[in-house]
Amino acid sequence: MYKKAGLLLAMVLMAGKLFAQNNFSKVDEWLKTNTPQMGGRAVLVVYSKGKVVYTGAENDMSRRQKMVNRFVARRTGKEADNADLDADSRQPIASCSKWLSAALVMTFVDEGKLKLTDTVGKFLPALSKAGKGNITLAQCLSHTTAIKAPPLKESLADVKDNNTMDDAITDIAALPMEGTPGKVFHYSNVGLQIAGAILEKISGKSFEELFAERIAQPLNMSSTDFGHKKVALPAGGALSTANDYLKFMVMILNKGVTPNGKRILSEESIKQMHINRLTPDVKITYTPKEAGGIGYGFGEWVMDGGNISSPGLFGSYPVINNDKQYAAVLIAYYFKSDGRGERYKELNTLLADALK
Repeated sequence: MYKKAGLLLAMVLMAGKLFAQNNFSKVDEWLKTNTPQMGGRAVLVVYSKGKVVYTGAENDMSRRQKMVNRFVARRTGKEADNADLDADSRQPIASCSKWLSAALVMTFVDEGKLKLTDTVGKFLPALSKAGKGNITLAQCLSHTTAIKAPPLKESLADVKDNNTMDDAITDIAALPMEGTPGKVFHYSNVGLQIAGAILEKISGKSFEELFAERIAQPLNMSSTDFGHKKVALPAGGALSTANDYLKFMVMILNKGVTPNGKRILSEESIKQMHINRLTPDVKITYTPKEAGGIGYGFGEWVMDGGNISSPGLFGSYPVINNDKQYAAVLIAYYFKSDGRGERYKELNTLLADALK
């Protein structure tokens, strides 16, 4: 009798354990269904409760998608990359870089070397001479400088032609204003480029060196950097992998601390990054169409349901849910942005359901 009762109890406990396991079948289905619209290659990694709980990849590029990649590679002077993606595949992550760069700036705030209220003219006289010296560091991190940035293609070409960070600031100084700093939101490369120039001025080191020392190396992000260009592009120049970027996100999720207890950012800095700076009195002059109605903090979009994110132009999508305490990063490489916003919303819902 006791043996039967013990066996029954063991069966109940085993059934409960199986029932408690996360079910990612709908996430699998989402990945398989959506990858053809995401360049034919995508990898998704999910972290929850101290460990990676899901890794999935789909690789089935069409002939047309391979041709597009080869065409883009020729235009940029690179070799075409049509290899299958996995969690360690290194890809350009575009605006996902903004989150990394904002965190780097906040390490200087934590050390008292910068204040969010510092004005840029204090460090960059060229901006003062152009009447832009009163812009604050906080406004640089939240795209509220009120500087009217050129279209993305033109902006990237300008940075590519620069030989030094000072050249980049000279270009920015010549741009027109479109309102009062702090009262206009214009999503662009400008604010973080200014912030990056300030870091270089006060440290005497390149932005690339600072990122490696303060973010990449402490987090063991050995496959993440800003491309080793003459002039770094803090708002969009990073390359990374799903596994690498997830290490950064876990630190953000853990309020600035790595899983082994090393503090990278203070809790106050994490809190400041998460505050939505798009108050009702802020005029939005440009935002990506898929980001309509979403708030913005420092280097990150502040979304409904406890989600924060920093999506990239090429389709990569990192998301943290502070309510349910998980992080996920999707790495892809494609250009057509139609339907991205709805696609990401659906993924958020499926992740939340799987991690109940």
